[in-house]
Amino acid sequence: MTKASVAFSRRHALAAPLLLVSACNRARKKRIGVVPKGRSHMFWQSVHAGAVKASREAGVEIEWNGPATETDFNGQLQIVEAMINKRLDAIALAPIDKKAMVSVVERASRSGIPVVIFDSAIDTDSFVTQVATDNYKAGQVAAERIGAILNGKGRIVIVATQAGAASTMAREQGFEDAVKKNYAGIEIVDKRYGDSEVARSLRVAENMLTAHPDITGMFASNESSTVGAAQALKARQSKVKLVGFDAGPTLEADLRAGVIDSLVVQHPFRMGYDSVMSAVRHLKGETVEKIQNLEPRLVTKADLDNPEVQAQLNPNLDEYLRN
Repeated sequence: MTKASVAFSRRHALAAPLLLVSACNRARKKRIGVVPKGRSHMFWQSVHAGAVKASREAGVEIEWNGPATETDFNGQLQIVEAMINKRLDAIALAPIDKKAMVSVVERASRSGIPVVIFDSAIDTDSFVTQVATDNYKAGQVAAERIGAILNGKGRIVIVATQAGAASTMAREQGFEDAVKKNYAGIEIVDKRYGDSEVARSLRVAENMLTAHPDITGMFASNESSTVGAAQALKARQSKVKLVGFDAGPTLEADLRAGVIDSLVVQHPFRMGYDSVMSAVRHLKGETVEKIQNLEPRLVTKADLDNPEVQAQLNPNLDEYLRN
């Protein structure tokens, strides 16, 4: 073999592993972490299903992981830190607390890992896009409903969710502002936090019913607070009008039974889908709108069986979450 042939062979021998690594990099699926506030509520299961649908369509892998409870921001911090350390390609995060999660989001951004914020806002601009319900508007929708069913007068209470959670704080603020602006005859006499737990929401609802026996209306600002409030009303066979938030089999049953007057609902399946798709588009170099607001919907017993409403409330979770 000539010297030229030997040199040629050596160059190709050295280049082969590099070509193999390059091919492997092209073949490797992008990995996107999706971190909800919790895992137990139907809302998060629907978000998960939407994220899975997007991952299948886009040909990416998702790593789904969230804390057991929606108050465990330290647990959520650790999950995101682990995803950063594993060098995932992108992270979609529903921040439990708008301030506590800032440091980890900014760390991901500095590390070159784009972050999509979903469901709830955060106090930093170090994210690619935010996909969430227009929560302030959703609170206004609830206020309009309570105003209508109480004929613009009465005393009401709020079963709030959690201090520091931007999404539910915005709903509660939208509700309070709209009531004060548009319904002079309605007085908000109490507001207590259920801390994203059904049992605590039940207790605070019962306590407010005891403290204010003359109330005629109640607003609950998320799934757990609405379930707890409805349980309190059922236990007392109360006729207080409840406008709740979010959906699920228990809430739909209470809506049909008349325990709940109406529900302001989100589109969690679409939220999960759009969050993953936004991350994929950004990774491809496409421009993604900074704020993506999803419209809230008011659902009453009368339109509960509307096919469009049912498709939003009850996506086929088994199709996407079965093992």
